[in-house]
Amino acid sequence: MRVALVALMCAPRAAPGQAARGAAPALRVATTRGDVRVDGRLTEPAWSVADSIGGLTQVEPREGGAPSARTVVRVLFTRDAVVIGVRADDPEPARIVAYARQRDATLDAEDHVKIVLDTYRDGRSGYVFSVNPNGARYDALVTDQGAGENANWDAVWQAATARTPEGWSAEILIPLKSLLFRPGRTEWGFNVQRRIQRLQETDRWASPERDIKVTQTSRAGRLVDLPRVDLGVGLSVRPSVTGGGAHDTSRAPLRSSSRASLDATQRLGANTLASLTVNTDFAETEVDARRVNLTRFPLFFPEKRTFFLEGADIFDFGLGLEEDVIPFFSRRIGLLAGEQVPIDVGAKVTGRAGGTNFGALAVRTRQVDTLPTAAAMGVVRVKQNVLGESSAGFIATVGDPLGRRGSWLVGPDLTYSTSRFHGDRNFLVGVWGLATGRADLVRGDRTAAGFKVDYPNDLWDVALSYKRIGDGFDPSLGFVPRPGVHVASLAANWQPRPRRPIGPLHIRQCFWENELSYVSGLTGGWQSYEYFMAPINCRLESGDRFEFNVVPRGERLTEPFDVADGVTIPAGTYHFPRFRLEGGLAAKRRLNAQATWWFGRFYDGTLHQYELTGAWKPSPLVIVELTGEHDVGRLREGRFTQDVAGTRVRLNVSPDLQLTSFLQYDTESRAFGTNTRLRWTYSPLGELFVVYDHNLRTRDPLTLRRELAFASNQLLVKAQYAFRY
Repeated sequence: MRVALVALMCAPRAAPGQAARGAAPALRVATTRGDVRVDGRLTEPAWSVADSIGGLTQVEPREGGAPSARTVVRVLFTRDAVVIGVRADDPEPARIVAYARQRDATLDAEDHVKIVLDTYRDGRSGYVFSVNPNGARYDALVTDQGAGENANWDAVWQAATARTPEGWSAEILIPLKSLLFRPGRTEWGFNVQRRIQRLQETDRWASPERDIKVTQTSRAGRLVDLPRVDLGVGLSVRPSVTGGGAHDTSRAPLRSSSRASLDATQRLGANTLASLTVNTDFAETEVDARRVNLTRFPLFFPEKRTFFLEGADIFDFGLGLEEDVIPFFSRRIGLLAGEQVPIDVGAKVTGRAGGTNFGALAVRTRQVDTLPTAAAMGVVRVKQNVLGESSAGFIATVGDPLGRRGSWLVGPDLTYSTSRFHGDRNFLVGVWGLATGRADLVRGDRTAAGFKVDYPNDLWDVALSYKRIGDGFDPSLGFVPRPGVHVASLAANWQPRPRRPIGPLHIRQCFWENELSYVSGLTGGWQSYEYFMAPINCRLESGDRFEFNVVPRGERLTEPFDVADGVTIPAGTYHFPRFRLEGGLAAKRRLNAQATWWFGRFYDGTLHQYELTGAWKPSPLVIVELTGEHDVGRLREGRFTQDVAGTRVRLNVSPDLQLTSFLQYDTESRAFGTNTRLRWTYSPLGELFVVYDHNLRTRDPLTLRRELAFASNQLLVKAQYAFRY
């Protein structure tokens, strides 16, 4: 009854603004011979004579509507940088939502302006730069044909903001040496999006349509009349020095250490970058958050290390692989069972030329203790742009982290993509195939292949995918948690927007989700299935949300499964329904949280999972974040309780000086750890990191004694500076 009621109340699809249907809008850049002082105030004379965009258009809540506040954007080119000036008016400046101040903050839940640059004008790649009214900076690479962002990538750039009686303003300066671009082009792809958080409003310049993401650079506007620029020699050299000490165990003496490392990049023309790293150091990299794993398969953790993130979008492969098959997973290099393996030297070349995207990487690691980790590894990726938004390419890898002989992988992929399907809808079709080998892989099927058909749009989001993964498919530099299976999935999600309130609720959008996944063995016979459905999943105009899910699951175990210490589920066939209740307060609030309760059957018993995430933001100076999970399982084979808790405290003195402390504890490892990290960007080209790790562990895990005792600690100081020529 409720579904029918909402269907009747949903308005027909609103007509997008004229800017979306006509030719891509254009903004002419201005040039200035003088320097721009980045203070957020737009007081230089060059700003007053530069052209500005012709206004933004609402994407949400009213597609095609006039924005509730004026936004003016201008672009200047200096001799070595592109500078973007933004004036963001607001009729109620005291109600601007802005808490974050740190680098790489997630700004989606705050007022902010997002800039997207497609410097190759290829409609598939790009850079993302965002800033909020506090001056917090966020940068990312456009990935997945514009469907996603890699936020772990960092560039050298500056931004400053200023509060005004009319709202706020910003200046963003991006050195041209921080970008790769096609030489001789007189225009780039360009788009601007503004978020007014208290109104849950999104305004955009080019393609202001709900079906289109601002990162889909094929639908961007144009930045025209670009001047010729001089990039100089194109060489960047960044030496770094790291020193510190550690107690590896409670009884170990102090171990002091110091090391020097070097990272260098050289432009090969304007559109190709060669990188070199020597004695690579990743001391500043944030630790992974601990997670509970109640499955039979390993968890996926993203790459965070700088050397591997530069040009990472070029190495993306295939459509719809997700975490079932990743042919090149850079965390296989320099990491083994969560521990670092020293990298002696690494080299990488990435670029784009004539519609061809290419990347090559080679790394040599050092031996650790008695492990055969001294190995050379490499990957090559080539992808050719075809048609308007599509691509065809291949990937190849060689080498093994443990030095096992004869390791290789190779395979092609083809993706057809369009944002003009039946007018202005997104539609994608992708196929791919892979084969691998290694001296110790003498049996089994060492191939994998699959396809995906995807219709990802605002009202309907429908996808069909299939993967076949051979039982001998074990790529040395890839991530494959579950070989020897057929994996099929079908999703059909209807996401209507009621045009008037339903009772006392002011609903912005509902999501009726239906997602079925099915896994079988290569010779037949099902292994797993899951049907995820959301009869209730709504987001309110306030940004608050609530959801109820029903998830029937099935597992066929061919061997016993250790789900927790002392609890082993025997082989057999299991069918069990799971349920979820979830509610969340909008992130725009000073105190926000999301609570989740999973409950229902679990194999031959029951499992309750209680999850809580939240944040308290008393001021831009201090932000406290909390995550926690408490799992209680009652099975025939025994009972278990698992807990994971984490707290991150941020002290944001300025956008260039932050102190963050991340504390986490889990009952599986019986360990409590803290990772405290000071990051001082004392210059756009220089940074200082101070990192302190302190770990405690249960004194005697074989008894019921829960006292935590000292396990290890480490203090590291790292200074680095980039010299650009």
